[in-house]
Amino acid sequence: MNQKIENAAVEEIILPENLLPLGAVLGQGVTPLDVSMVLAKVFRVQYTEVALLRLDGGLLRFIFPEHLRTTGAIPISSKAVAAHTALSKKAEIFNNFARVKHASIFETIKPIGADTDVPVPPPPIQKLMSVPILDRDSNVLGVIQISRKGLDPRFTQDFSREDLHDLELAAGVLAASPVLQAN
Repeated sequence: MNQKIENAAVEEIILPENLLPLGAVLGQGVTPLDVSMVLAKVFRVQYTEVALLRLDGGLLRFIFPEHLRTTGAIPISSKAVAAHTALSKKAEIFNNFARVKHASIFETIKPIGADTDVPVPPPPIQKLMSVPILDRDSNVLGVIQISRKGLDPRFTQDFSREDLHDLELAAGVLAASPVLQAN
């Protein structure tokens, strides 16, 4: 009997004050860009430093940034950080990400509309938080990653344990957001 009541009840999400803007991502008509703009503000990064991936048939597919939606997908069987996050179902923080062995293929893809006359590559990811997005039954829906890019790691601020905890709370909100279910 308790289980039926629990399942029928609307789950209320209580957010700390610094995460209150996330409440805006729960409405209909919210786009991945809207979500990324809110997350960028909360975590004090550029919206281009936010990645949202949805698990689809053993592949993690980008839903943001937009320019990575059609560039490929990440098999969860790969050694990619996002794949590891999905498989382990654990949040991770890398304040030395440039030293972590990883495929940097997605870092080198320029956004559509970027100035292509200038052959300057985008700055590499220096710091990264990677958190699984889980449904209420602990099934992986996707992964959210927040990065800090720059040419030198000394000039990019480290992520804190509090930042990682806040991103875990944000992932809980995103699990209920229509953005993750939309195509």
